[in-house]
Amino acid sequence: MIEIHDLTKVFHAGEVDVHALRGVDLSVTRGEFVAVVGPSGSGKSTLFHILGGLTPPTSGTVHIDGRDLLAMTDAERTNLRKTTVGFVFQKYNLLPTLTAAGNIEIARDIAGRGAPRDADFDQVLKLLGLEGRLAHKPRALSGGEQQRVAIARAIVNHPALLLADEPTGNLDTENSTAVLGILRDLNDRLGQTILMITHNPDAAAYGHRIVKMRDGRIVE
Repeated sequence: MIEIHDLTKVFHAGEVDVHALRGVDLSVTRGEFVAVVGPSGSGKSTLFHILGGLTPPTSGTVHIDGRDLLAMTDAERTNLRKTTVGFVFQKYNLLPTLTAAGNIEIARDIAGRGAPRDADFDQVLKLLGLEGRLAHKPRALSGGEQQRVAIARAIVNHPALLLADEPTGNLDTENSTAVLGILRDLNDRLGQTILMITHNPDAAAYGHRIVKMRDGRIVE
């Protein structure tokens, strides 16, 4: 699902070069749940943004679901984000004027999939515990419920890869456990490939494999 070789990323801050990634190699198989851990500044978020087609690398190779990310045009990377990669962030990024259902459906509209949800996705809504909350706007939902809506929005188009960046960072222990359990269920029941960025070792333990980063490199 993910093949990365000798990936580097250098940011230019005035006359200073900041080496965010220093020759990263990583493979993630289809259906795997991988947690990437490391301290602040280790390169986790930079790796996340490159994998999602949100920022280009400086050098190296990246293949997502067999597609060469570096060979894509801007339009092709946009399409990748619509159809192949789903995102879950620490901040839920829900539209406050839309209901939970509206926030989920807008992802289908953006991807050009205006048809009704399929039966499989209705099962996912049950798994997420959202059946009775779809008519509520974000302000009427708890933090855990808002993150569940964000997860539903991320997977409504059946992405090959789900990228989660600190998905429990704004949640208390109870809601964190619930959301992490949902991610593991999505992986176990649906075979959803997940790459999760986290600084929390308890959260990382939900993955099949833990990848440790430090100073822009994978160290373990």
